[in-house]
Amino acid sequence: MGRLRKKYNWKGRQQSTSVQKTAGDRQTDVQVEIQDGAELKGVDECNVLVLPATRTKKQKVERPVPKKRALTKKQRKNLEKVLEQKEKKSHRAEILSKLAEVQLPESELKLLYTTSKLGTGDKLYQTKESVNEDQEGVSSTVRISSLSGANRKRRRAVDDEEEEEEEKERSEEDDSEGSDSSEEDEEKAPEEEPTEEQQALTEEVKQKETEVKEEKKEDVKEETHKKEDCKPAVFIPVDRLPEIQEARLRLPILAEEQVIMEAVRENECVVLCGETGSGKTTQVPQFLYEAGYASSAGIIAVTEPRRVAAISMSQRVATEMNLPGRVVSYQIRYEGNVTEDTKIKFMTDGVLLKEIQKDFLLQKYSVVIIDEAHERSVYTDILIGLLSRIVPLRNKKGLPMKLIIMSATLRVEDFTENKRLFRSPPPVIKVEARQFAVTVHFNKRTQMDNYTGEAFRKICKIHRMLPPGSILVFLTGQAEVHSVCRRLRKAFPYRPSREHTDSMETDDLKKSKRAKKKNVSLPRINLDSYSVLPVDEGDEDRQAGIDEDDDEGSDLELELGDHPESDQEEKADPSIPLYVLPLYSLLAPEQQAKVFRPPPAGARLCVVATNVAETSLTIPGVKYVVDCGRVKKRFYDRVTGVSAFKVTWISQASANQRAGRAGRTEPGHCYRLYSSAVFGDFGLFSEAEITRRPVDDLVLQMKDLNIEKVVNFPFPTPPSSEALIAAEQLLISLGALEEPPRRGRLGAIERARLSCPITPLGRAMAAFPVAPRYAKMLALGRQQGCMPYVITIVAAMTVREIFEDYDRPAGSEEESTKMAGKKARSVQMRRLWAGQGQALQLGDLMVLLGAVGACEFAGCTRQFCEENGLRFKAMLEIRRLRGQLTNAVNAVCSDAGVYMDNKMAPPTESQVMFLRQIVLAGLGDHIARRVQAEELLDPKWRNGYKTPLLDDPVFIHPSSALNKTLPEFVVYQEVMETTKMYMKGVCAVQVEWIPRLLPQYCHFSLPEESPAPWYCPLIGRVKCQQQSTFFRVSWKLPAVEMDYPEGLERYKLFAKFFLEGQVCPKIQQFSTCLLSAPSTMLKTWAKLQPRTEVLLSALASEKVDNRKALEAAWSKNKKYLMSAYCQWIPESLHAKVSKIWPPI
Repeated sequence: MGRLRKKYNWKGRQQSTSVQKTAGDRQTDVQVEIQDGAELKGVDECNVLVLPATRTKKQKVERPVPKKRALTKKQRKNLEKVLEQKEKKSHRAEILSKLAEVQLPESELKLLYTTSKLGTGDKLYQTKESVNEDQEGVSSTVRISSLSGANRKRRRAVDDEEEEEEEKERSEEDDSEGSDSSEEDEEKAPEEEPTEEQQALTEEVKQKETEVKEEKKEDVKEETHKKEDCKPAVFIPVDRLPEIQEARLRLPILAEEQVIMEAVRENECVVLCGETGSGKTTQVPQFLYEAGYASSAGIIAVTEPRRVAAISMSQRVATEMNLPGRVVSYQIRYEGNVTEDTKIKFMTDGVLLKEIQKDFLLQKYSVVIIDEAHERSVYTDILIGLLSRIVPLRNKKGLPMKLIIMSATLRVEDFTENKRLFRSPPPVIKVEARQFAVTVHFNKRTQMDNYTGEAFRKICKIHRMLPPGSILVFLTGQAEVHSVCRRLRKAFPYRPSREHTDSMETDDLKKSKRAKKKNVSLPRINLDSYSVLPVDEGDEDRQAGIDEDDDEGSDLELELGDHPESDQEEKADPSIPLYVLPLYSLLAPEQQAKVFRPPPAGARLCVVATNVAETSLTIPGVKYVVDCGRVKKRFYDRVTGVSAFKVTWISQASANQRAGRAGRTEPGHCYRLYSSAVFGDFGLFSEAEITRRPVDDLVLQMKDLNIEKVVNFPFPTPPSSEALIAAEQLLISLGALEEPPRRGRLGAIERARLSCPITPLGRAMAAFPVAPRYAKMLALGRQQGCMPYVITIVAAMTVREIFEDYDRPAGSEEESTKMAGKKARSVQMRRLWAGQGQALQLGDLMVLLGAVGACEFAGCTRQFCEENGLRFKAMLEIRRLRGQLTNAVNAVCSDAGVYMDNKMAPPTESQVMFLRQIVLAGLGDHIARRVQAEELLDPKWRNGYKTPLLDDPVFIHPSSALNKTLPEFVVYQEVMETTKMYMKGVCAVQVEWIPRLLPQYCHFSLPEESPAPWYCPLIGRVKCQQQSTFFRVSWKLPAVEMDYPEGLERYKLFAKFFLEGQVCPKIQQFSTCLLSAPSTMLKTWAKLQPRTEVLLSALASEKVDNRKALEAAWSKNKKYLMSAYCQWIPESLHAKVSKIWPPI
């Protein structure tokens, strides 16, 4: 209580120590006698009847003033603390006003969490609710009301301890004082003792307070029990190796484990932002496994945008958790090691999308993690949209499911602020940046064209000048990767059988000279640039760098430009070997795996990669990153469908991603081959893939999931309405969707256009994991035994680039000669596979079919592929896709009986013709016509082709099998724009097939009078001949037999052929006895005869204009048409007609 006495006027609240006067000391003039001889107090002479006051007069006692003692050290410190606190309080209002100016808005405050309870067992993740939320219509920002933090309790405890120490010191000092103070204490003691009544009152008050407190505590406990039932914590022990656990504890995400798991437990969906190197991909699945999310029947699903990432991450997590591959598994398009014991499953996003088609609620999964969401791939966006609806449905049905969206950038507004996607914004958890700092260096000048040469010079300088550490180089394409790899291997040769040291010793030189043959010429030495110091010291390069970078003091700032030394850098320098490896998506898996192995002793690793290495993949030991700042992307023209690969600048987020590759194991450096000004012009984030590619396959998959109105789907970034309309038009023309009505109100037609239901053919097409055009070919493949060939062609068209590219620059004359021989062999084999005659008309597709057949016949070996110019990885992928498509066809058509035949015989001529027609039906909108001689207004159109949607000509590629024949009409797989616009995957078609197989793309004229319309007894329909033109370009097509167009005329013609007996031969005997000629039905004055109207109305009422419809009407009513027919014959024949009716 020492502090309270000091603060709250303790002198004023103490009882007075005045001494009461005795009765003898008082002088009263008037005395009133009462019973027992007592005297009344305070009665004076003015009024003897006044009753005395109950309060006694007290006399103040003068106390001796104590002498002032000097302050002790502790008292002085306490006084200084009090003064300091007063001064802080005086400035508090000013501080609060300044803080309020920079305070976060209320929406962001709700997403934050506190770390003040770290390690105390309480929740770290808490949503902050403002006081004004209950007030409707009032939007006021939350103001900070105090500066109190997490250490308040600690300060109070320290203050209490100090006060207790002060009281002890005071009591000791009081005991040591003189007798005066002891006498005063003796006088005070009897007066300060409370009376018995006061003690009783205080005890009652204390009892009541304790009862109230206990009741409140019980109420709080009851409320907490009602709110949430306590469940026992689940923890699955994992036996990790000590070195892995030590490396794991250094990851930034480990510090946020409690925050992440509490947020996952409290929310259905959580957005986790962690930069490259934070460890989110490998550690979050382990957090969930340890928390028991995979202990029951549920599986933890992790989706990756790339196959390489799914395989490598599953292996890494299995290694870290010390679990076998059957527990931590992966599943990609053609392979996987998933078993019944799988608890953590890594997969590509397309695999999970296929599983949603089979099981919409994903009942076998307890958690779904969408990794690398910042890449915004098409399937990732679709998955997030579907899961935003699946997760609430699961929770309603009592099957809880969690969704975690992981992104390497903070671009999460598309997820958190999209009300259509998530009604209440999911919490965002930010994980700290990469483990080690990365220093970014910009170039002073930006090379616009020769950025590969600049990258090569930068790598050479890094290798010569900087300390050990692997180098990762980002380029745009496969050709650039091979070019830079060749130059680097030439500049810094690595020989596996030879040991490399920092300096070339004389003994090593002697040994190397002995090992060399006599006929080998010695290397030329340039004496002008000779240095006494070892070459690997790099003094010349370093000096050149210092001369140019006078304003930049760091040796790491390597300014690259057009140096005179740049030509000399390519000279071989074996003293500092460089172990160079390429990395791109088309590379064989065993070649890709080399980058994860440690480099040989004495050599530095240099990985030259495309943007495959930008995310998910972690190459160990990378310290230096060289970023060209560019990426090669496929761009589609929304109108024409032409695709082209273009090299464009990357986004700032991608640049930061690439820089993050250098800070995984130690502090690193990122050298950007562009200036900071150019970097400032980059877009903040990459454009979502769904906005720059066709979406016909996605629309078909969503229609198969019974999502009819695709426009209303909750896309994170919705595609353009033009892309959705084009996709639906293509699917309608393929027969996958029902055609919208062409008549009615304009608004209803517009609404129906974007909500067309799927057809049975569309359901069958959606079961095939290929593009809709190829799925249509598979659906039509059951003709004349063509299905195995259709499956092979579709698989080869889906897998891109099955032939090796021999046009890349060679490193030497020997390599150039070798590549020329391989190219000649490849061209020869392509001609052989193309065949002759009818087979040659199948064009490039026959080459694909022959290549796959020959490879399978030879056992699909690596040697066969290398000898014949085939990519072994592509052939393996085609084999897997063939197996998958075969299983899908057998599942859709149980009686198909298709199987994979490795000894498949070539197709016959009739089968080749059917294959060409099937290809035309699937690729009907990709048709081209050779430019006619009269249309050659420009020389550039020579040997060109015209397409319906392109104004410029397209050409058959020189490597195509049809390059010399140049058919009049062809269909193509796609148009690629390079120096010209070339058609890829060309197949010749006959012009008379177009109106029959593609009537949806043709405009037909009125039926021709000669020949007159006729009845076809085979199909029971009225046929005619019509002229036609193709699509918008109005190419004139030959006249073809077609069904007579719908309308009243068709009913009249059918009635004429019915009366003549062509429809029903049984009544042909009465045709000579008709009262009017059957041709009367077609006359303009036919209405004058009532019998014509009766017959016509009877046919139109039941919509009978063919034999099949007539038989259906007779099955309902056997007397149908008998009365109308009897009006055309004499009455004497009515009885005979009634006996044979219906005349089937």
